Order: sequence, then structure tokens, then C-alpha cells
Amino acid sequence: MIAKYQPYILNFKQASGTSRGIIKTKETWFIIIEGNGKFGIGECGLFRGLSVDDRPDYEAKLKWVCEHIFLGLNDLLDELTEFPSIQFGLEQAFKSFQSDSPFQLFPSKFSRGSASIPINGLIWMGSESFMRAQIRDKIEAGFSCIKMKIGAIDFETELNLIKSIRNEFSARDITLRVDANGAFLPNDAIEKLKRLSDYELHSIEQPIKQGQIDAMARLCEGTPLPIALDEELIGVISVTNQLELLQTIKPQFIILKPSLVGGWQGSRSWIDNAEANGIGWWITSALESNVGLNAIAQWTYTLDSNLPQGLGTGSLFTNNIESPLYVKNGTLQYKTNDKWSLSLLNFKL
Repeated sequence: MIAKYQPYILNFKQASGTSRGIIKTKETWFIIIEGNGKFGIGECGLFRGLSVDDRPDYEAKLKWVCEHIFLGLNDLLDELTEFPSIQFGLEQAFKSFQSDSPFQLFPSKFSRGSASIPINGLIWMGSESFMRAQIRDKIEAGFSCIKMKIGAIDFETELNLIKSIRNEFSARDITLRVDANGAFLPNDAIEKLKRLSDYELHSIEQPIKQGQIDAMARLCEGTPLPIALDEELIGVISVTNQLELLQTIKPQFIILKPSLVGGWQGSRSWIDNAEANGIGWWITSALESNVGLNAIAQWTYTLDSNLPQGLGTGSLFTNNIESPLYVKNGTLQYKTNDKWSLSLLNFKL
């Protein structure tokens, strides 16, 4: 068995706005395992500026992993606790290699094309007219759950956008989530949460920047609007520290991005701790290509969650990996008569 890696740059169809700035490209890395006439592929979804493993020795660690692939998955994962995206890429690559088909990681009704996963429609930050157009498009496309990124334009403008949705669609018709990406300040966050709660929102993600544990705990205790932790989970590795964080902050939800929290194994640890403490959760992709999205989606379906998941990012890129994944009527689906193609990667299999 041998392994190799390759970088790849995903290009956005349209520059996408977040509270951390405008994103035009997304760097990612692939690991390929080969042996006995088979191959397996996994995606290491490094997220510059956000991943805890965004560090100068990232490629060197990938090289080391490929040179030591003979150690096997479990021993490699133990060596990679500071590199959660590489952990996830390895989990995928080994699962892919061991499966009957390299892209059927968790065979199910979803991967066989007879079931779908409800997802939220993502509204990127931008001008009021741009955000209104996105909202209209998502509703017309059949989404019943919409997630708006907020915090980059004037708060009053964002409130008016939310109000305009609620004037036309009740909370029974459209579920609204907002994601502040840590844009609020601790001293004015509670007032903003109160104003947002007037519009029957499902939840708000990460209202203040991560690392302000006491301030976030106070917010979660007094909030009129359910709070979901997202960035707060990044870099919290040990089960003991995860449990301490959840029991201190007591959020209403947590949001799990496998590429940022150590793949399926790391996500499962968070889920177990959350459920033990009465905390809800859902799964979100982190701008992976369709290779990583497929791995997240197939696994997510097996969890049998009744909440819309954050898995609608596959259509964002001009040069995504060709796959059977597609979005229809606010759900992620798998079109079994479509094929995978790795031609863009120029791998010699």
C-alpha cells in the first residue's frame, strides 16, 4: 500500500462574503491510497485563517503521513491530534480504500439515491440587493430552512432583511438561522439577540468571537434566542476539555464541521458529549470539494438527525470534482446514474 497527496485550489463562481472578509478561492488537499489494484481517496479540507492546523508545517505533515501510511489508520490518527483536517482526510481515504466502491463510504438509502438530506440554503453577506436576491432564489428553489450570514453590513439593514422575510413567510413556512461568525461585541450582543428574537429565528451561530468563555456562558444563560457554538469548538481536542467547555457555556446547539474538529471520530465525540448534556447539534461542511462533501453527507445520513444540515456548498465552485451529488427542493440528493470524475486532479491511478 502506498499513499500520495496533492493540493487543489477551488475557485468560487462568485466571491463570497463573510464577517472575516471576501473569499474567492479555497485551498484543499487530497490523499490517495493505492494497493492491490484498488485506490482510496480522502480530502484534507484545510481552511486558512480558521483551521487550527493552518500552520507552516502542514504540507510536511502530509508528506510524513504518506511516507508512514503503513502504520495504519489508528496509529496515524493518534499522531495527528493537532491536524484535524488531515485526520479527516485519512479517515476518508482508508474508508474509501476498504469499500467496494471508492465513493460508497456508508451505503444507505441516501447513497443509493432513494433518500435525501434536508439542508439549509446559505445566504452570503453582501449588499442588501445581493442578499435579497439570494433569499428570493433560495425560497423559489424550495428551501424551507435559510441560513443568513450577518455581521458585515449595517445591523439595521440586516434586521430589515429578516423582517421582510417574516412579513411574507411565517416561522412555520420558513425556518431562519443566522450566523454572526463572532461579529458582535460582548457588551452589545444581548441587545442584538433580543432584537433578532422578535422574528422567531431558529438560532444564531457564534454571536461573539470564540475564546470568550465567560461572556459566551452569560449570553447562553440569558439569551432569548438559541445559540449555537461553531468556531468555539475548534482546537478543543480532548474529551475532558470538550465536556468542560459544554458544561461551562451550556449552549443550546453545537455545529460540527468534521474537517475542523477531527473528522468522523472527532465529531462523534462532540455529539456524545452534547447529547449527554441535553445540547442539540447539526453537521456542516466547511467548503470542501464534492469528495469531502460526499464523505460528510453519507456519514451524516447515518446519524438520523431530524434537523436541516449545512451541506449545500457543492455548487459554489467552478472547478468542483464531478459527482452525483446535487441539490433539489432544499435537500441534498445522490443521482446514482451520474458518475464521479477525478480528471481535474490529474492523478495517475
